[in-house]
Order: sequence, then C-alpha cells, then structure tokens
Amino acid sequence: MVRLLALVALLGMVGAPARGAAQDLYSFVDSDGVIHVTNVPQDPRFRRAGGHRKAEKQFGLHRIVLKGRAPPPLLRRASQYDDHIRAAAERYGLPVPLLKAVMAVESNFDPAAVSGKGATGLMQLMPGTARDMYVLDVYDPGQNIEGGARYLRHLHDQFDNDLVKVLAAYNAGPAAVRRSGGGVPPIRETQDYVRKVLTLYDSYLRGR
Repeated sequence: MVRLLALVALLGMVGAPARGAAQDLYSFVDSDGVIHVTNVPQDPRFRRAGGHRKAEKQFGLHRIVLKGRAPPPLLRRASQYDDHIRAAAERYGLPVPLLKAVMAVESNFDPAAVSGKGATGLMQLMPGTARDMYVLDVYDPGQNIEGGARYLRHLHDQFDNDLVKVLAAYNAGPAAVRRSGGGVPPIRETQDYVRKVLTLYDSYLRGR
C-alpha cells in the first residue's frame, strides 16, 4: 500500500493527469515505497511530476494533486500521550517536540506497532534496548515512552548532544554511527529517518 508522509497531501487518485497539470509539482519514491509530492522541492531526489511511470505501474498510482502546503497529519494524534511525553521529557531533560517527532516517525502513535525487525510500541524499542532501559511491558504507552526517552538521553550523552548523531544512532545503532566516523551512516533508511524526524521536530517547535 502506498503511504504518504507528513507534509504531503493526497487529494486525488482518479483519472489521467490533464496536460500540464503537474507542471509545478515534484515527486520521488523513497526506499520504503513512499511517494513524496511537493510544490516546493528541497531535496535533490525530487523530479518534476509525471516521470514516475514505474511507480504508477507498481503501485497503481494514477494522479496526485497537491494544493498548497498541507499541515502534517501526524501532528494531530499525540494528545492522548501528552502526559506521558511531558513527564518523560522533564525527567530526562529532553524537548517535548523531539519526543513527539521521534514517536510520530517510529510508530505514528500506534502503541501496538511492531516492525519487521522486532521493534515494538510507540518508540519502537528493540527487545535488547527495552531490557537495558528497564521496560517490562513494551506495549504499555507509559513504559515505552519512558524507555525511549531514557535511551535518547543515553544517546545524547554519548554523542555530546549532537541531535543528528543521536537520531542516526536511534535508528541504526551507536556502533553504526561510530563506524561512519561519527556522522550519519550511508544507509538510505537512516538518512531518510533523520530527515523526517528533524522536519517534524521543526513543525512541533513551530506549533504546527
């Protein structure tokens, strides 16, 4: 199934595109099969819309219409966990918007989310990480958020509060960051992950 990220509005998927309709739209398909569409391209992977015949064949995509810049839909679903987020953020000295951004990208606020690699819950904790962070029930929102925040604090301390390195380590592991010379590993998933979290973090900071 085609999934669209925050900052992308899918407003129509019927009919063939009218001639010139995609003139000012740009898009690309990332490594997760996610189709990104924008009228303000800020990533070198964006190409003028209409050049994704392969994606159209693979995903059955007919037409995407984007009007303006829609508010990120992920930002609407965190309120039920706000108390847990605020408590964990205060306990570990982390910004509330950062915890929300990580949670949004990791699980889209689904406490029952399980990845193909076995990461579980709101903050997508791997079994070993959950044990190390003293999480007994990874499906419990409070425990999962607490464990994820504790792990982020641990990574902040390891990487001297360098947020890019912290996020890269949260996704790929601290060892992968060290192997890459202290930068974001050359892994497309990790590079996309860091970009997505930073984009949402900025949106939360702006109250959007």
